[in-house]
Amino acid sequence: MPVRSAHAVWKGTLKEGQGHLKLESGVYEGPYTWASRFAEASGTNPEELIGAAHAGCFAMFLSALLTNNNTPPEELRATARVHLGEGPTISKIELHLEGRVPGLSPEKFQELAQEAKAKCPISKALAAVPEISLEARLLG
Repeated sequence: MPVRSAHAVWKGTLKEGQGHLKLESGVYEGPYTWASRFAEASGTNPEELIGAAHAGCFAMFLSALLTNNNTPPEELRATARVHLGEGPTISKIELHLEGRVPGLSPEKFQELAQEAKAKCPISKALAAVPEISLEARLLG
């Protein structure tokens, strides 16, 4: 299996310093700061990147489950909202999902979405997060 990597450089103090993140693939490279993480300044932050990884992994895993169920999806739209709480610590992740899956009952959609939430590799890696919720909606 492949090994993926990302690179971070941080210069200076926590509040006045700044960092730079780069993905091995070259798809993203950019700044992050205290303000982009704990306030609303421009730039990315580790929690946003975790959210992207979680939403992407969850959607891919669910696609595999749906395909194995002989109900391949037309489209899955996943969002992960990562809450940074006191400590700081990731206190909660909210997964939101909308999917177009012809021939699938809403009950089976919920069942497979819950299975994907529990079994995708990023969910497993984030097992220390106190709460990971899921709101899944099957579109007609």
